[in-house]
Amino acid sequence: MVSALARWATPEHRASVFHFTVFLSTAVSSVYLGIWLTGKGIPPDEIGIINAAPVLLLLALNLFVGRLADRARDWRNVIVIMSLLAGAFPLAMFFVSDFWSILLVWTLCSMSMGSIPPVIDAATVRLTQRNGTDFGAVRGWGTVGYSLATILTSTLVAWLGPEAFVPLFFVLSALRALVSLQLPLFRAPPRETTLVDLNPIASKLRDALKPWFVLPLLGFAFVNSTHSVIGGFAALVWHQNGVSDAFIGPLIAVSAGAEAILMFSWKRLGWRISARHMILLAAVATMFRWAIMALNPPVYVLFFTQLLHAITYGLGYFGMVHFVANWTSEDIAAEAQSFAFVLQQTMSVLALVGMGWLVARYGITSFFAASGFGAIALVCVLVSLWMRPAKDRR
Repeated sequence: MVSALARWATPEHRASVFHFTVFLSTAVSSVYLGIWLTGKGIPPDEIGIINAAPVLLLLALNLFVGRLADRARDWRNVIVIMSLLAGAFPLAMFFVSDFWSILLVWTLCSMSMGSIPPVIDAATVRLTQRNGTDFGAVRGWGTVGYSLATILTSTLVAWLGPEAFVPLFFVLSALRALVSLQLPLFRAPPRETTLVDLNPIASKLRDALKPWFVLPLLGFAFVNSTHSVIGGFAALVWHQNGVSDAFIGPLIAVSAGAEAILMFSWKRLGWRISARHMILLAAVATMFRWAIMALNPPVYVLFFTQLLHAITYGLGYFGMVHFVANWTSEDIAAEAQSFAFVLQQTMSVLALVGMGWLVARYGITSFFAASGFGAIALVCVLVSLWMRPAKDRR
């Protein structure tokens, strides 16, 4: 009994519990936000603005939060504060109904919960590198939580109707805030030398911002922006094209499930490819995935394209996180990950606003534009590899 409790009390297990809760509320919004907004009389153009406005403001907030987290005694402190804020703001969702009030409240919710992932990712990857443990096995629980939340949302909405959306979003946001209180300390003890410290890496963000370093991050930003489109419009477009509401949750859940399988099995698979080649494969899969989706295939084909999420997000995300960690020091861990996140959110703003306009006019055919994003990402990574060829897994 004592041994089991000791294993559960390890920093990796406590971080895993929190990762499980990080994306619960995100899953709820991915499944039903667009449909809920439509029920409030919000047109597709304005839905794009509601999705994009928080992302735009996060561009300024994330670098500040990352810098603050790096200067704090431990990254945990900032993670807890942002989690508590993200648990409180959804209370206001119960009292909004028009475009402007929804825009304001949703912006506060999204900004607070959107500032958490880059800091917890930076903290977790440093912790696991130092301890020689499996980052994927910790981060994978975030995807498990996301998958279960999509199924739960789909089930409750089908049973209770649209009124279930806001209460569920609030409860899961509050749960994340509560669980954040049990997070461990992440930083290495003072003067402890790690294997990462022995690499020729940047200790200031400005020293890292070379074209060969920025281009892969920009490439993943293009790839990742297509996942924002899924959250903002895929459920709505599928609904409008006759896909049953009972399938929408499972369609989103199966993509997250494939991602989780890849993350949990990553260390066992033992892939010997560099971080940038991971992003390269994600770009190719993005081109293929969205081109098929744009053809409005039957549901069983959509399930196949959703399985490609393991590559477009899971593999691409692994590549991005490890690429940043491999080339930057612990002194700028959160700030560097936040910079990568800022690039991702910049592209998400462009994608959400642009796709809002395209979806309103061309429907599912507009998904070909997302396939084009994969082609741009492919070029970004190839240029980076030409400028500075990969060595080992870097």
